[in-house]
Amino acid sequence: MNMKPGQTITHFLIEEQRQIKGATGEFSELVSDVVTACKVISNLVNKGELIGVLGSAGSENVQGETQKKLDILTNEVFIEANEWSGNLAAMASEEMDDIYMIPKQYPRGKYLLTFDPLDGSSNTDVNVSVGTIFSILRCDGEEGTCDKEGAFLQPGTKQVAAGYALYGPSTMLVLTTGHGVNGFTLDMNIGEFILTHPNMQIPEDTREFAVNMSNMRHWEKPVQRYVEECLAGKTGSRGEDFNMRWIASMVAEVHRILTRGGIFMYPIDQKMKDNGTEGKLRLLYEANPMSMIVEQAGGASSTGYERIMDLKPKSLHQRVPVILGSKNEVERLVSYHAE
Repeated sequence: MNMKPGQTITHFLIEEQRQIKGATGEFSELVSDVVTACKVISNLVNKGELIGVLGSAGSENVQGETQKKLDILTNEVFIEANEWSGNLAAMASEEMDDIYMIPKQYPRGKYLLTFDPLDGSSNTDVNVSVGTIFSILRCDGEEGTCDKEGAFLQPGTKQVAAGYALYGPSTMLVLTTGHGVNGFTLDMNIGEFILTHPNMQIPEDTREFAVNMSNMRHWEKPVQRYVEECLAGKTGSRGEDFNMRWIASMVAEVHRILTRGGIFMYPIDQKMKDNGTEGKLRLLYEANPMSMIVEQAGGASSTGYERIMDLKPKSLHQRVPVILGSKNEVERLVSYHAE
């Protein structure tokens, strides 16, 4: 495909559509609607307290987490931008208990959309980068089965596309349709995402890791071993100094890794096991889309024991451990688990 830095995302999608024999344009329309939602959310995040959208909403989501006002607003933005077009059979969101059925007055399509409308929303109150994560699946089932929860329980390998928007100093949208990863920056003057980061690649080696160190005493031995080796620096067995980063926003963490390499970890720990949870991050809304992006950029993604995108989801809000980033470091940590 002839990618040209400076082309709009609309131009990019049309060029990509032309490469697919028999393409109807429905997929391109769907991605365009997702892009529109991200533009609206970017505007909300950017204005923040000026329009009174920061702070707690006084409610909890299905996982029992306190919702921010922006969690609810951005969820509504995503629904309103995507429910009407006729390209979707149903939607599922981290912020909703059940799937969202397309209202009867609108036609239905063959695609399924999952999303985390505002990842890292707790950071909005302190003006730190947050983002949106989304994944597109195809429902190949018979008519009447695509608007059921079971239609969404597909392994990550079945994703048609995945992406995220990062609301930072500039707003960026990073997208993969299974043919590499491309980054677009929102030009506020014309209201368009412009291709600025074609064919993003994650270096195979890194000297940077991201993890919440406050949980170290709860981790399993392989993760403790890996981080201790990193902390030992040049005097340790690795013979290299490492830097540590932790933003507590998965979109920001993954974007840094895409830009300059690194490894991100939210592993299973004893505290999670005692609480009966299998991890922190959601398989459908966070782990699978980010895994697709990372793998398409030459990185790797694992629970520590198996490839994330091979997992068959058991429920809409299933959680999993996540280790992703530069291939050689992820494989090293996976090998520690295998031992």
